[in-house]
Amino acid sequence: MEVITAWVGALNGFVWGPPMLVLILGTGFFLMIGLRFMPLAKLGFGFRMLWRGRVAQGEGDIPPFQALMTVLSATVGTGNIAGVATAIFLGGPGALFWMWCTALVGMATKYAEAVLAMHYREVDGQGNHLGGPMYYIKLGLGRKWLWMATAFALFGLLAGFGIGNTVQANSVAHAAQSAFGVPLWISGVVMAAFAGLVLIGGIRRIGEVSAALVPFMAVTYVIGGLVVLATNLDQIGPALELIFIQAFSPTAAAGGFAGASVAAAIQFGVARGIFSNEAGLGSAPIAHSAAQSDDPVAQGTVAMIGTFIDTLIICTITGLVIVVSGAWTSGLTGAALSTAAFEQSLPGVGSYIVALGLVLFAFTTILGWSVYGERCAEYLFGERAITPFRLLWVLMIPVGTLLQLDFIWLVADTLNALMAIPNLIALLLLSPVVFRLTREYFERQPSLVDETPPP
Repeated sequence: MEVITAWVGALNGFVWGPPMLVLILGTGFFLMIGLRFMPLAKLGFGFRMLWRGRVAQGEGDIPPFQALMTVLSATVGTGNIAGVATAIFLGGPGALFWMWCTALVGMATKYAEAVLAMHYREVDGQGNHLGGPMYYIKLGLGRKWLWMATAFALFGLLAGFGIGNTVQANSVAHAAQSAFGVPLWISGVVMAAFAGLVLIGGIRRIGEVSAALVPFMAVTYVIGGLVVLATNLDQIGPALELIFIQAFSPTAAAGGFAGASVAAAIQFGVARGIFSNEAGLGSAPIAHSAAQSDDPVAQGTVAMIGTFIDTLIICTITGLVIVVSGAWTSGLTGAALSTAAFEQSLPGVGSYIVALGLVLFAFTTILGWSVYGERCAEYLFGERAITPFRLLWVLMIPVGTLLQLDFIWLVADTLNALMAIPNLIALLLLSPVVFRLTREYFERQPSLVDETPPP
């Protein structure tokens, strides 16, 4: 087992090394330039499309709003609490700046993914609309690239049971045990029961549940974070100054913090940012392809809002709370660091805010990732795989609460990178399609043209 762990660790270090980070950031930057910064200029337009998307805008399975909430249910997870804390622990406060950079170019990546997923989608025998990297690789790049579509689906299916299921179940169970004294196995059984009830209804019920839970949990967590920041109002300015300075200069050791180089700030800020918002992994477009919309570009503008909410709002709240509280020098890491930061400013309440956030964020991630895993399974094995997949998905939840997850984290993290590689290659090869569809869309709507020139 030690040999296997060492081998997977070496592979993980390679696939998440500098070349991968350059590929992800480079792809996002290339798309942002090709779109002439449209994702930033049309941010307000994206929010209008999101509001309009509360009701169906065309053919599909769920309204555009529910599609985004399903994506956010998967992306807003432990990475927003534990991931941000880990990035700051390893890379210093400057890591938060590089998370922001990742999110800004990631908006272009998410936009392109959703546009292609909507443009190249199929309908299965049950009337479900199917899309995502495996479909835009198959339909957009042709038969000679089918191996890459299959590779993405296989890696996505396997990664789902790790990062989207057992890891999240374990996080919920331990948070509930720590905050409320709930035994691990009870948390597992309860989660499995609730998840099973939701999964029976497929993506339509997942969309409905996500539309109810995600806004509630996100707003609750953000309000809690804003209260903490309000109690440390005089520290926000110095904290922002520290973040920007240490993004470009080494961070000295302080208290329990061991110090960090600029390279560490970049590496961990980018890696944890990608882990949080999943821009470039290819997971989000699977859910966006089910949106009841007839226009890929309109859904693309909705999709890019997800990265904005996930990283530029929720992750920023976590990061600022950790820095303004001074807890980042405590030597703690992960969820323990976030908990200490909240508890320091809100004694007796802060730990419960983090625990509730972890429980809700992780549980909804289990629901969101079930969509991704199911679609990957259906691509590989056909519609007959849907019911067995759902049963296995539910059964793995209580199992995950009892596992030692260091190795599973390592494997899932590696599989996420292996998902991203074929997706990023496809995004680059199909970028002319994205640019053309975007240009044609805004040329059809003169009232929007003077906001930003079409790409």
